[in-house]
Amino acid sequence: MASTRRAKREAKQIFRLCQVHELLDENRVLQVTQQIVTADYRDCPAILTHFLRLVRLHRAQHTDDIESATSAPADMQAAVEAGLRRRYGTALITGFVHRPSLIGGMRIRVGWDVYDGSVLAGLEALEKSF
Repeated sequence: MASTRRAKREAKQIFRLCQVHELLDENRVLQVTQQIVTADYRDCPAILTHFLRLVRLHRAQHTDDIESATSAPADMQAAVEAGLRRRYGTALITGFVHRPSLIGGMRIRVGWDVYDGSVLAGLEALEKSF
């Protein structure tokens, strides 16, 4: 029990050391991971597990997927990105995807937040109401 708490605490400290201005430095993450793997410390697997979990959570929180029924023009993409950066910070990794199955509108997923303004979502909500 105590070693698990210690591993979590050490993983958090290492994670904080890998951040530079809200962003994870990939080189630091790779170096830390390699050092943890090659160390003969007893809690290395637990520390690595918790550290990689923190890295995955950080990555998920700072990634946004924007799906639209039609290819969005560049000015619209820039406006959406600017709005998301104002709300979630500048450390976002943005990806635009053309998904015709949405029929119309746009779906934005940032971490665990989903904003769905697509026609498909509206039709599904209408179907559930019947």
